[in-house]
Amino acid sequence: MRAPGRPKDSAQTKRRILDAAITEFSAHGLAGARVERITEAAMCNKAMLYRYFSSKEKLFDAVFDEIVVRTVDTVPMDTDDLPGYAARLFEQHLSAPNILRIATWDHLERGGAGMRLATVVEVNRAKVQKIEAAQAAGTVTSRYPAEVILHITLALSRPLIGTDATIPAAAPSHHIADAVRAALTE
Repeated sequence: MRAPGRPKDSAQTKRRILDAAITEFSAHGLAGARVERITEAAMCNKAMLYRYFSSKEKLFDAVFDEIVVRTVDTVPMDTDDLPGYAARLFEQHLSAPNILRIATWDHLERGGAGMRLATVVEVNRAKVQKIEAAQAAGTVTSRYPAEVILHITLALSRPLIGTDATIPAAAPSHHIADAVRAALTE
């Protein structure tokens, strides 16, 4: 029997599970996350969670995929303005710190397995291809391979994480743009 006020819509249930899992994995990582806390926050039971995701690891993969797609949709890459793209990513990371926390947990606990998910590989491949096209058009430096340019841009867009980081005052996003511009200038 369904509890009062709980929607029967499976898409809504799956969405609530993903949202609760983003919060839980961000705070505790894969090893420290508890399915009980996720299901309680999602207002569902363990059977529903496992029906949709089959395991805690598969749920983490779904969360990782979700945050990558959300970030790509929110901050599309602009090869005509890679410094501006890095600055916008920096601002996005500040406004949604769960993204970097989950990525950090993925690297610490799973050796970066999330980066090998099909969606992530395809997103990065498309970004590299856009950079290669911009290099061929002469609008992006050919000093470095496209993969390196993407790595530089993404690395410089990441604020420090932690409770004592004073990133907004220490490195406004225009500094991030300036750093990427300097790194990619011939």
